[in-house]
Amino acid sequence: MVFAVRIALCLLLAFVPLHARAEGDDKVMMIASDDAEMAAAIAKARSSLDEFLALSEVPPPGTDKYKLKVMVVDGDAREHFWVIPFKRTATGFAGILANEPEIVHNVVLGQNIEFTRDDISDWGYTRNGHQVGSFTVCVMLKKMSQEEADYMRTQYGFDC
Repeated sequence: MVFAVRIALCLLLAFVPLHARAEGDDKVMMIASDDAEMAAAIAKARSSLDEFLALSEVPPPGTDKYKLKVMVVDGDAREHFWVIPFKRTATGFAGILANEPEIVHNVVLGQNIEFTRDDISDWGYTRNGHQVGSFTVCVMLKKMSQEEADYMRTQYGFDC
């Protein structure tokens, strides 16, 4: 498996899309599945998921825009999307797909999707105008041009 972030669709079989989306911007890049930084970011998000979910149930003052990043599979294709908003269900989670698909064709922007904990690859929210979590986006920022990364940091409060 590989992670993609909307740069080279010709690498489809070797990469899986990851989206960085904030208030109307949508950036997808191709990142190799054996990328150590991305694997560490996903592991960090998953290991802290319970704390995030507890916080999202009773959001403290000054926090908002709680979101989950979820992997969607369509045959051999895999793509990661932000789901905003989301809720727990009897069998896992449900929420609204917040990105336009690039690789998979079994979902569309704005669709209500159901998913399990195993599908979650990241989480995030805003606290006093600054992004918290969004570990995969922090990895993506390192791989963007300086201009793109600075824009995302300035516009959306990424401190990484």
